[in-house]
Amino acid sequence: MKLYHHPLSGHSHRACLFLSLLGLPHELVEVDLKAGAHKRPEFLKLNPFGQVPVLEDDGVVVSDSNAILVYLAKKASRTDWLPEDAQGSAAIQRWLSVAAGEVAFGPAAARLITVFGAKFNPEEVIGRAHTLLGRLESHLADRQWLVGAGPTIADVAIYSYVARAPEGNVDLSTYPAVDAFLRRVESLPGFVPFVQTPAGLAAA
Repeated sequence: MKLYHHPLSGHSHRACLFLSLLGLPHELVEVDLKAGAHKRPEFLKLNPFGQVPVLEDDGVVVSDSNAILVYLAKKASRTDWLPEDAQGSAAIQRWLSVAAGEVAFGPAAARLITVFGAKFNPEEVIGRAHTLLGRLESHLADRQWLVGAGPTIADVAIYSYVARAPEGNVDLSTYPAVDAFLRRVESLPGFVPFVQTPAGLAAA
């Protein structure tokens, strides 16, 4: 298995983290985003959208971080990470949609401003981030994991950008249940950290 990734990409970290949590042998191939490697013809053959991460597994190519999480859980037959029953599958899908929506347009977008110089409106995306965090805080108030009694790919999908939200000037100090959730993910066997950058609130 090869994972084409970039170390500062939270989407890439999701895939790296889950590969490690599952203990699956893999090769990491760094894609030089600054040099535009993700827009070159050879990479666009793997993912026409020109985005990392991309998983290559014995001729099978999977792009999109959430799709990679689903593929890996299915490939490894890990129904603990991705339940097969209707209710469990739907609950997971809900959080994958949150990762692709509210997380991407909230804490991830706020971090893109400070780390990559993206031209988003800081007040708007930070506001979205706090709306999401408030909902996460309520959801996690009486449970340890987002879905069910143990960790799932939902937790992996949500973790990376929420953990690094302070780099986008999103303060996590008033969300104790979210903080406890992040610590639980970090205590899982096989956890690999997401690279920290001295940006935003993390610059102090």
